[in-house]
Amino acid sequence: MEGLVNSRTTSIGPQYRQQHYLSVPPFSLQLTKNLNRSRISFMNNHPKSFTSVAASVQPVEASTLNRFNNTLPSQEVLDLWRKTDAVCFDVDSTVCLDEGIDELAEFCGAGKAVAEWTARAMGGSVPFEEALAARLSLFKPSSSQVQDFVEKRPPKLSPGIDELVKKLKANNINVYLISGGFRQMINPVASVLGIPPENIFANQLLFKSSGEFLGFDANEPTSRSGGKAVAVQQIRKAYGYQALVMIGDGATDLEARQPGGADIFICYAGVQLREAVAAKADWLVFNFKDLINSLN
Repeated sequence: MEGLVNSRTTSIGPQYRQQHYLSVPPFSLQLTKNLNRSRISFMNNHPKSFTSVAASVQPVEASTLNRFNNTLPSQEVLDLWRKTDAVCFDVDSTVCLDEGIDELAEFCGAGKAVAEWTARAMGGSVPFEEALAARLSLFKPSSSQVQDFVEKRPPKLSPGIDELVKKLKANNINVYLISGGFRQMINPVASVLGIPPENIFANQLLFKSSGEFLGFDANEPTSRSGGKAVAVQQIRKAYGYQALVMIGDGATDLEARQPGGADIFICYAGVQLREAVAAKADWLVFNFKDLINSLN
C-alpha cells in the first residue's frame, strides 16, 4: 500500500504465467553481468485453492543500479540478518505482487478512480489515514464484494517468498506480516505461508450488520502514518527480540528502522523499485533467493 509518498518509482513489471510452482528468475546473475561486479552468491507447492504464479522480472537498467551502493550487504548487515530473532514483511509489492486496495477497487469497478486519486496523492505528502479513507470512499466495498474478491482473485505470491518463509521458520526465526492493507485479504496469504493470525498486523474493514461498508478500524496502528514503525516496536517490546529485520518496498517500511524497532531495513525491489527508499536501505535486493542463500 505504498505509493502515496513523493518519490521516483520504477515498476519492475512482472509478467505472469500460470504454473504449478514458483520459478525464481536469475536476476542476481543479470545484476552481476550488468554491473560487472561480483555479488555474494547466494520454491513449494501451494494449496489447490491458491494461485501459484511465476514472475518473469524485467532487469533494471545498469544505469539505474549504478546509483546504488547497497546491493551487496556489509558484513555487519549480513551478520544481523543471519542472527535475527524475527523478520517483519510488508505485504503489497513485497510478499505479494499485487497492491491489494487497487486490485479490490478494480474488482469493484472503481479501479480507474482509485488509481487517479493515488496519482494525485503522489504529488505531495498525504497522511496515510487520510489517503486510506479517501480511496475507500471511492468504492465503499460491501462484505459480500470483499468475500467474492478473495475467492475469485487470490493474491499472487512474489517468487521465492514461500521458500524464504520456510527457511526462516526452519531456523526458528519468527515471521510477521505488517501491512497497511486489510486482514480480510491478508489472512489467505498468511494461511498459505503458515503464518499464524496473531502474527498479522494490518487494517480491518468494518461493515454494518447488513454487510454495507462502514469504514475501517482506526485503532489499528497500521491505519495511520508511522503505524508500521509502531507495530514493529510493539512486537519487539512484547517478545524481547534481540535482533529484528524489516523487509519491504516503501517508505512506511523504511520508517520501521528506528530505536526500539527494526535493526536493519532490507528493501525488496523485485516488484517496485522506489529509488528514494532503496537508497536508504541497509541492503537492496531484487530476488528473495539472495536472502535464502545467505542463510545457508
